[in-house]
Amino acid sequence: MAKKTQKGGTKGKTRRPRTNLIRGGVQRSNFQETSEALFLTSGYVYDRAEDAEAAFKQEIDRFMYSRFGNPTVAMFQDRMALIEGAEACWGTATGMAAVTAALLCQLKTGDRVVAARALFGSCQYVVTEILPRFGIESVIVDGDDLDQWKHALATPTQAVFLETPSNPTLEIIDLPAVCEMAHKSGAKVIVDNVFATPILQKPMELGADIVTYSGTKHIDGQGRCMGGAVLGDAEFCEEILKPFIRNTGPALSPFNAWVLLKGLETLELRVEKQSENALEIARFLEAQPGVSRVLYPGLKSHPQFDLAACQMTSGGTMVSFELGEAQGDDGKATAFKFENALEIIDISNNLGDTKSLITHPPTTTHQRVEADERARMGIRDNLLRISVGLEDIDDLKEDLSRGLDGV
Repeated sequence: MAKKTQKGGTKGKTRRPRTNLIRGGVQRSNFQETSEALFLTSGYVYDRAEDAEAAFKQEIDRFMYSRFGNPTVAMFQDRMALIEGAEACWGTATGMAAVTAALLCQLKTGDRVVAARALFGSCQYVVTEILPRFGIESVIVDGDDLDQWKHALATPTQAVFLETPSNPTLEIIDLPAVCEMAHKSGAKVIVDNVFATPILQKPMELGADIVTYSGTKHIDGQGRCMGGAVLGDAEFCEEILKPFIRNTGPALSPFNAWVLLKGLETLELRVEKQSENALEIARFLEAQPGVSRVLYPGLKSHPQFDLAACQMTSGGTMVSFELGEAQGDDGKATAFKFENALEIIDISNNLGDTKSLITHPPTTTHQRVEADERARMGIRDNLLRISVGLEDIDDLKEDLSRGLDGV
């Protein structure tokens, strides 16, 4: 993590969020370039052998090897920390690398994790399959049930992990309440904030200790590269997370960090317009006779509308909905017919893109989750999830009408 302060650099903590999205973390080289420099190098040279020794003894602060330190990656990390309001950040190769690192860096055999049931499929796999292999107990609760959290956290716990809004049912979890209970239990709270982005929600302001992102989603926002980030206080990032990342190697590449830096410059503009479009799409779908249920935190029909309004500045870019009342094979067939009839909205399991994307969670993102567990999560076979993009809203409505005509 870079400690330098340059024009537009880490002193940007005094600047307003929109300025930090553009100029936060900038470290200019001696060439004084306008755009952030791309340092495509794996290693760094030393003037003297004594300098190398001092660097490895951590007596001097400098870049040594790009697996755990690179100027371009450092700019991304510094900018993310400024935007999130965190003391520090580490970039990772993917969003799942961020989630796994945030958990494993602090857990050991005999420890205990309490997690919300409504998780992205890979996150659920890490919590319920990988952690127990190392002797770490995993307890799953319904995220919207504070009594379940209270009961689970009555036993000392080392980590709490959750998503809010959740993928794909857009469940909202009461962050202040859960964080208060978790801290009394001795746990650090990790929030995957990928759906809300740092633009719409600040988990640390609501009590969370650690925030993770898939930079692949809204931060890039144009389907170009993979990346992730873990944010927390300086002690956690330097003393606990850094040794794990340094020695296990889930490194963010300099090129991807550069792409993500450029994505951050337009993040607010994209997310706010996509959220505006998503609200209009949610209202449109709610009025369609072929749609039995719409899940969107910005709709008053959402069961946690008031809570979402307290924690988020808008409902976000994601909309989920159910077609008719079909279940089982009929539900899947109906969903597939809808997707296949679309001409503009692409079928893709990615999200946060400027292009609108649709996916069928039961057969994609949550395909490996057992059917009975999917049912408990509210992921029925007639459920579809849309990541709303920046296309003309009327074109999107017409495309969704084509989908409905197709079923």
